[in-house]
Amino acid sequence: MFSRRDFLNTSLWAGAGLALGVHRAALAADGKGALPTGESLSTRAIPATGEQIPVIGAGTSGSFVAEIGSEKYQRLKDVMAIFFNSGATVFDTSPNYGGADKVLGALLEEGGWRDQCFLATKIAADSRAEAERQWAESLKALRTDKVELLQVHNLRDWKTQLPYARELKEQGKTQYVGVTHYLERGLDEMERILRNEPLDFIQIHYSINAPEAAKTVLPLARDKGVAVLINRAFDDGDLFSKVKDKPLPGWAPEVGVASWAQMFLKFAISHPAVTSVIPATSKPKHQRDNLQAGYGPLLSEAQSQELIALDL
Repeated sequence: MFSRRDFLNTSLWAGAGLALGVHRAALAADGKGALPTGESLSTRAIPATGEQIPVIGAGTSGSFVAEIGSEKYQRLKDVMAIFFNSGATVFDTSPNYGGADKVLGALLEEGGWRDQCFLATKIAADSRAEAERQWAESLKALRTDKVELLQVHNLRDWKTQLPYARELKEQGKTQYVGVTHYLERGLDEMERILRNEPLDFIQIHYSINAPEAAKTVLPLARDKGVAVLINRAFDDGDLFSKVKDKPLPGWAPEVGVASWAQMFLKFAISHPAVTSVIPATSKPKHQRDNLQAGYGPLLSEAQSQELIALDL
């Protein structure tokens, strides 16, 4: 028998393509970092406002730890040029990523990209006073007076920090608020918060070897009109070692996929509840590869289930 949940999930998948928009790439004059002319990076709407954001974003955890002015810093500047020249906008960071927010802030200012950037950061604090101090430091590090999205990091002291984030939203310091987690053990509490608290965004882990969020949290976010960012789509890189000797599925060219990185990212954005996925990288070639997942057809539910069945 076909259950109501089966029917709803199938209907969501069938309509996923209709929810996608396109964002025309703003190519650099010299073509540096440009993806093929005429291609369009897919976008999805933030349910709270209808604002469209690209389905491929970027994170900073690990990859953006660098000395300002160093060789790695210059490489990160190339990474960001490729990113913004493609029409991508969403960058996610945190005050507890080893100074990555300072590097991101410096690069945004140096590259003149702040106005193009949908900037997301987090509160990672255990008291109101600590959060207020941290927020002031975050604005200084990011070289801005506001952000687009402020999230409570890993549900940490969320009963204190979520109301504070809402206060900052009322003050015009952030446009959206949300909560995050990065492990499956956080899904039950995330579900409870979704059911009882008004949110603009959640951020969670969802990948082909960790698809549990699709059982409850993703459909619930869709039902509640909450945007979803996906972290750890590569399972912190572990997925690459697991597919090292595996060929891509024979249908990969049909969905415009030419690498496992693109496949992992396209798996994430193919769920109809997902708004954007935020892989982190410090390498220009990987940034180009990641962005390519935002072009072309989505995976069908059958194709996504085939990837989950690999049992990586």
